[in-house]
Amino acid sequence: MPVEFFCAPEEYYLKKQYDLSKTHSEVVAAMPHLRIGKALDLGCGHGRNSLYLHLQGFDVTGYDRNGESIAYLQQLIADEQLSGIRASQQDLTELQIQGAFDFILSTVVLMFLPPATVPGLIAQMQQHTLPGGVNLIVSAMDTEDFPCTVGFPFTFKANELLNYYAGWDIIKYNENVGELHKRDEQGNYIKLRFATLLARKPQE
Repeated sequence: MPVEFFCAPEEYYLKKQYDLSKTHSEVVAAMPHLRIGKALDLGCGHGRNSLYLHLQGFDVTGYDRNGESIAYLQQLIADEQLSGIRASQQDLTELQIQGAFDFILSTVVLMFLPPATVPGLIAQMQQHTLPGGVNLIVSAMDTEDFPCTVGFPFTFKANELLNYYAGWDIIKYNENVGELHKRDEQGNYIKLRFATLLARKPQE
């Protein structure tokens, strides 16, 4: 019996023994708020979110600057003979988004970009989202109670991400504490606040 009968979509490619981490929990949580259509995954890595969205019926485009990650995802797409999903190597600091999308997401990616490039990338995300479409962003913060000590080039301040989406329908926004996969000198996982935003573009 096929493996898809035994697992949730977010676990499908994990069960098939591909080198993928689990779909980001905020992508899974966003599904009830999305209309199936075209999705753009900015910073797709090996494809954990792109492949999940494809299983849900989206036509998916994934971009990442890491050539090895893109090659891995492209090989997986070929091995599985998937259509309606494509991946290409793109530097997000120089990206010019083409087309319009129902869902644009970027999870734990923006903190690796030069600060000067973030406003323009968010503006492109917004411009290339169809009316009624949705953006999802999850990215690290630097706050007084949880200062960022790991050297990310960019971190959000309190309410900074929310302010970018003034005029959009805010489905979810929080600045909850999360753990990095990195440990501090005492061996504890480093904790930071993460800005998490799910917002819908107004209908024209």
